[in-house]
Amino acid sequence: MTDETATRRGRVGWGTLTRGQIVDAAIAVVRAGGYEQMTIRSLADVLGVAPMSLYRHVKDKDDLLDDVVDRLLARAWRPTTGAEDWRAWTAEAAERLRRFLVAQPVALHVYLTHPVVSPAAIVRMDAMMEVLRSRGVTEEAARRAYAALHTYTVGFAALEASRAAWQPDAEADQTAIQLASYTTPTQFAVGLGYLIQGIEHDRAVSPPLRGEIP
Repeated sequence: MTDETATRRGRVGWGTLTRGQIVDAAIAVVRAGGYEQMTIRSLADVLGVAPMSLYRHVKDKDDLLDDVVDRLLARAWRPTTGAEDWRAWTAEAAERLRRFLVAQPVALHVYLTHPVVSPAAIVRMDAMMEVLRSRGVTEEAARRAYAALHTYTVGFAALEASRAAWQPDAEADQTAIQLASYTTPTQFAVGLGYLIQGIEHDRAVSPPLRGEIP
């Protein structure tokens, strides 16, 4: 499809442009793998409007990418495991975020640039905190647990993504090969297991809540 065709298909009527339409167009660019090259001007071309029309709705590219990542995260983070199994639910929530960040470079970029407090990110955080609290973890311990899980997941995803292109050659050092194995999904699950054991320990030493289901 030519740029001219893309522009014609994406053109919006005069005065009808919305932030939602801009985010939709940006998501299409991101899914095509072009978030780094995307600019407000290039996105305006796709929509068939002047760049200033976009600036009436978004502050800059970073502001727009926050909305893009929020929309994508909202569709990706929810575990299919029932929350009654808090260990499995928590592990799946972390694993889904890891996969999301590795698969979506734009999301990893946003998460590494600043604390993400978009609506979907807050819903995810609140859900994780609630699952922990409902199983007897104190508020303070739940916050510590969430912080540990979140920073571990984002940091691991960043390292995994950065190492994805590395392939050992015939002369590769065995230590380097071993270190590379530390950034695999399998190793992520191992580390996650240690974290969940730590949460379990905090839960075990905290006073039980009345009516708590172990």
